[in-house]
Amino acid sequence: MSFLPARAKQSVSYSSLTITRAEIALCCSSFKLSLFTAMLNHGVPLPTIAESSGLQNNYTKKALSENQAEAQLIWLIKVGVLRREVDGQGLTDSFRLTPLGRQIVTKWEKQGNSLPNPTMSERIINLFNRWSRLSL
Repeated sequence: MSFLPARAKQSVSYSSLTITRAEIALCCSSFKLSLFTAMLNHGVPLPTIAESSGLQNNYTKKALSENQAEAQLIWLIKVGVLRREVDGQGLTDSFRLTPLGRQIVTKWEKQGNSLPNPTMSERIINLFNRWSRLSL
């Protein structure tokens, strides 16, 4: 009987531009680090993020309508930080971190209990990135 060695977890490397864009998008979102740390372990359904549930669960900085929350989550998907969960029926209303998102959130989790505050220039960069991505 032969045993094959277990594959080591391969780490994906990202360009510094990709990481910076993702970090800025996360910081500029209306979400708190606690949402993303929850996504490290399991998918988080949209109804627990939107409306007053988002505030009660400490996931959002302010109450967001379901449409507002979903629009911000979709932006984070486009940036490469999140993905929608899939089950046997197809897409669900739950979101999880991608490897890029895990890398960033794990780093920030070690540094403290909140996302870094974005500078005014980072907010402008994020706004421009969203606008240019949406206009394609």
